[in-house]
Amino acid sequence: MTEKKGTFYITTPIYYPSAKLHIGHTYCTVMADAMARFKRLTGYDVRFLTGTDEHGQKIAKCAQEAGVTPIEYIDPIVDTIKRLWATMEISYDDFIRTTEERHEKRVQEIFMKMYNNGDIYKDKYEGWYCTPCESFWTESQLVEGNCPDCGRPVKKMSEDAYFFKLSKYSDKLVELLGNGTFLQPESRAKEMISFVEQGLEDLCISRASLDWGIKVPIDERHVIYVWLDALSNYITALGFPGEDEEQYKKYWPGINLVGKEIVRFHSIIWPAMLMSMNEPVPKKVLGHGWILIDGGKMSKSKGNIVDPEILIDRYGIDALKYFLLREYTFGQDGLYTNEIMLNRINYDLANDLGNLLSRTVSMIEKYCGGVVPEATTEDDFDRDLIATALGCAAKVEAHMDEFRFNNALEEIWIVISRANKYIDEKMPWVLAKDESKKAELDTVMSNLAEVLRMISVLIIPYMHTTSDRMRDQLGISNQEAKWSDLEEFRMMAGANVHKGDALFPRLDVAKEIEVLSNTEQEKVAIKKNNRKK
Repeated sequence: MTEKKGTFYITTPIYYPSAKLHIGHTYCTVMADAMARFKRLTGYDVRFLTGTDEHGQKIAKCAQEAGVTPIEYIDPIVDTIKRLWATMEISYDDFIRTTEERHEKRVQEIFMKMYNNGDIYKDKYEGWYCTPCESFWTESQLVEGNCPDCGRPVKKMSEDAYFFKLSKYSDKLVELLGNGTFLQPESRAKEMISFVEQGLEDLCISRASLDWGIKVPIDERHVIYVWLDALSNYITALGFPGEDEEQYKKYWPGINLVGKEIVRFHSIIWPAMLMSMNEPVPKKVLGHGWILIDGGKMSKSKGNIVDPEILIDRYGIDALKYFLLREYTFGQDGLYTNEIMLNRINYDLANDLGNLLSRTVSMIEKYCGGVVPEATTEDDFDRDLIATALGCAAKVEAHMDEFRFNNALEEIWIVISRANKYIDEKMPWVLAKDESKKAELDTVMSNLAEVLRMISVLIIPYMHTTSDRMRDQLGISNQEAKWSDLEEFRMMAGANVHKGDALFPRLDVAKEIEVLSNTEQEKVAIKKNNRKK
């Protein structure tokens, strides 16, 4: 067993179950899963939380239009989300729904803690409300009369409401946002500092004109407005506040991974709520970029989405995970096209990794009877390959500590590329023709097997199923894959290899683009027909 280094708590945002999730949501969850798996592998006691945000006016409206109760409306959607995460083999430790009793009770207690601290008061709210974003805006914040976040129309509202003294925490928030570590990437932190310095208004945290929500404990005519409710999930899932706060004390503060469109709520409202209760703020809030399609953000309401299940069914889970983590730079927006994805699968997975494994296992079977030999010789090519492989783990750790998934994978692919080049340099098919070169040939086969063993460990956080398949072909599936094994180079002698199916069959890109285009058109047509019915 790997010695535990400490605790690590990571969360995704809780997703709004108004419709089926798309590849943008998958991107966020895959990042959180890769980090959770990486931290477990490197010796941390990990807690990984995801879930669904189920209250608010938008859900109530969708349910009403469908002729069902809100819970009847959301239950099937939540089931599809859980099935998607099961299909994606997401390794979460807890899934929280904001309609669960454990959450609702604790949100009411959080309200009371803030209220008893003098930070909640009742007043009249007058302003502009965006239903899709569940957000209130002042006149000055509107952009051409529309919501500044989503650009859609807003409604004028006036009602009694409870307010949180958000403005009270302006100075503390500026200090927090400016510390260089709390909110990343840095560009987001500068944006949020500017937002706070323009002047924070107190936050409306209740609705009297809505029933679908958690009741305000001191006034049941009101429900607690969605952001105080939703943001609390990161600690209510740990048992806070309550009689048993063991998990909270063990894992909090943690890391909140969110899309850039909700960074403001997570880096301003959320820490202010915690400050109000005299509780620790998150270690980090990380705002990732958007996956863009046709030049714009994917949106359930716009319908311009990519269905991850279609891609998984055709190319496998690990291919999709690899693409998402390798193609996009954390914090930046990135373009999605089917061609970009298919080329990434072909070049990196089929050509580089798959071909390396296939060639190596075939040669060990052909030249060594399927048994990995001992290495007894060494030249400059051997030394360079070994140094490249042994130096990779530290570089991967450094990148992962900064959530640079694409850079971490790039380091692993440098090792893969070096091994492929090594085959061309050493030309084992030539060595095999000269009996006097048998020891050198054995060393080449040994070195390649060792590198592949190390790669099978390095890719576990990102493609654990592919790792298992590699280890099976390398004859080490019965051995536990440990991060500490990356410090050793001579562990494979005597292993019995056997060639299996290709890890990633090479794709006909033009044909696949046509198939995906037809599939997407069929789904659009089915949706239109369902709406007519």
